[in-house]
Amino acid sequence: MIKIEIEVDGMRCGMCEAHINDAVRRVEGVRKVSSSHKKGKTEVIAQDGTNPEMIKQAIEQQGYIVKNAESGSYEKRGLFSRKEK
Repeated sequence: MIKIEIEVDGMRCGMCEAHINDAVRRVEGVRKVSSSHKKGKTEVIAQDGTNPEMIKQAIEQQGYIVKNAESGSYEKRGLFSRKEK
């Protein structure tokens, strides 16, 4: 899994967050997305091999500006996950 953090310019309210989240969820391989207009960021959890450019395009097609995007590996942590030593 990968985590992609995207700086988005133009989000002003909760509806802006919803528009971006809906568009990004349609990209193949995306598992989770959350946006914050206050922080100006969108965080995406996706399967390995998901194309970050497709996510950027989905956001830009909604009329928002993608300023910066960083991706890295993501390890799911939860109640039943085990940390290997």
